[in-house]
Amino acid sequence: MERQRLADLLRPFLAEASPRLFEQLQRYLDLLLRWNSRINLTAVRDPEQIVTRHFGESLFAGQVLARHLGLGADTTLADVGSGAGFPGIPIKLLVPELDLTLIESHNKKATFLREVVRALGLEGVSVFCGRAEQWTGTADIVTFRAVEQFARAVPLAARLVRDDGILCLLIGGGQLSQARSLLGEGWTWPNLIAVPQSSSRKIAIAQRANPVAQAG
Repeated sequence: MERQRLADLLRPFLAEASPRLFEQLQRYLDLLLRWNSRINLTAVRDPEQIVTRHFGESLFAGQVLARHLGLGADTTLADVGSGAGFPGIPIKLLVPELDLTLIESHNKKATFLREVVRALGLEGVSVFCGRAEQWTGTADIVTFRAVEQFARAVPLAARLVRDDGILCLLIGGGQLSQARSLLGEGWTWPNLIAVPQSSSRKIAIAQRANPVAQAG
């Protein structure tokens, strides 16, 4: 895909972007299309739909996080059920200094993620091939893009959020009430933001309460 077309497709989702970002996104898209012909990384096959539905939404989520929370070299982000790398890798491309862990249980998809990291020369990225409950770390921000087994996956993702950390859900608007119910008490919901060019997709940010602060 030509860079100008990529930029046009992403304009609704990004306030600004560097030429370097578009170069990396082009390489990422080329890899995804090539691998997707051999393994099922995404059911969306049309390159322009991949750009708007996957790249666009992920970059928009990163922009929301950067604007409202601030992302920097001390920020850790874990992307649960990363699949083809959404939203974790586009967020990393947008904010290169953050520390990213991609959690993916399917071996072939994890192999793809490692190839993207290698091909794009990304530093500060690790790929964990396993289930979320097997990862022993925690992160400042945990991202989760609603897929299968939503009721099971949301609490698992939430367990990886450190005290006072953020769970960022990329979900359909109809899933918000279920997500609130699944998380229960101990969370606040400061932000719910509509994804551009979608009537239903939302960026839902939930913040875990710090038990020390609550006790005080």
